[in-house]
Amino acid sequence: MTTDKKADLAGPGIGNYEDLEKVLPNDYEPLLDRKETMQALFAVKDYIEENLCKELNLMMVQVPLIVDVESGVNDMLDRDGSRTPIEFYISNDHGKNPITAQVVQAATKWKRVALAQFGMQPGEGLNTDMKAVRKDYFLDHDHSAYVDQWDWERAITAEDRNLDFLTDIVKKIWKVLYGAGKFAEEQFPALKGKYPDIPEELTFLHAEEILEMFPDLPRKQRETQVLQEYPAVFIYGIGWPLADGYPHEMRAADYDDWVTETTSKDGRLMHGLNGDILVWNPVTKRRHELTSMGIRVNAETLKKQLEMAGQLDSLKLPYHQAIVNGEVPLSIGGGIGQSRTYMYLLRKAHLGEVSVTVWPQVLKDMCAARKIHVLE
Repeated sequence: MTTDKKADLAGPGIGNYEDLEKVLPNDYEPLLDRKETMQALFAVKDYIEENLCKELNLMMVQVPLIVDVESGVNDMLDRDGSRTPIEFYISNDHGKNPITAQVVQAATKWKRVALAQFGMQPGEGLNTDMKAVRKDYFLDHDHSAYVDQWDWERAITAEDRNLDFLTDIVKKIWKVLYGAGKFAEEQFPALKGKYPDIPEELTFLHAEEILEMFPDLPRKQRETQVLQEYPAVFIYGIGWPLADGYPHEMRAADYDDWVTETTSKDGRLMHGLNGDILVWNPVTKRRHELTSMGIRVNAETLKKQLEMAGQLDSLKLPYHQAIVNGEVPLSIGGGIGQSRTYMYLLRKAHLGEVSVTVWPQVLKDMCAARKIHVLE
């Protein structure tokens, strides 16, 4: 079981197409056709962007698709080096002023720098319509190489760096996602009735508490089990080693704060000012992650996390220096998966029904045999 736990830390997805074939539903009937799906998708998109900005006091801003590798602002997603960005050389000016660029994997770090660029004060923030490429994913029903997110970030004060503040922000985000689901059902009544209602409330649990419930199970199986009882949860504290010696999941060392000490409801010492919203997807009958988010590292916790990850060399990069020197605001932020959210709210069995990207032929054939209409 220990081997299973270790293998489960970083790699999302199922891992092979034999297992995926067993997972895809055989009794699927899409509630909306392709045309209706696009209409519903953009109605939901507008609703979420407008209301997320209202609830969190954000404004929409432009976001990069590519960044200079020397800036250090690309998101490395984890701390085991398993997922690397696409990198390419721009010769520019006949090689005299070249740039080595990377396609973003997410805008996590860039957003914090952007808070300073746009002069955001505590309580103000930004939201982006972020597009990215993650080439190292296994392509299954809810992981694709093309990623779209509402990547948002909000400036905070030092006093905001606590669990109650994080919880309040998460509740506001869930209010928007729940409201978007209800809005979609009003506009497209075919979405009502077949599946259980979207839960109105989130259940908040610490990763340590979930481990105590299911001590022998790897992370994904623990999440699957807890979602049977609580179909929408926020899991606190992702990245800090738990009682079994493993973190709930790997987290990069230089964005979310997963080392700060916190206290559980019953008074126990915990760690981490970050977490994930997960839901039970009644269409796929599987766990379904919608967003990762957290209060960001300050100078002290950045150094501690980099040390734990064996990455202290990163401190020399401009982004990390900006945190250490107080040149970027303290902040909270996250990425809400757009296609993941559409898939959940519009009752879809596959990401390919709500986004256009590349899929292997073996997966397209599996989907076609199950009335899952993957967009080309």
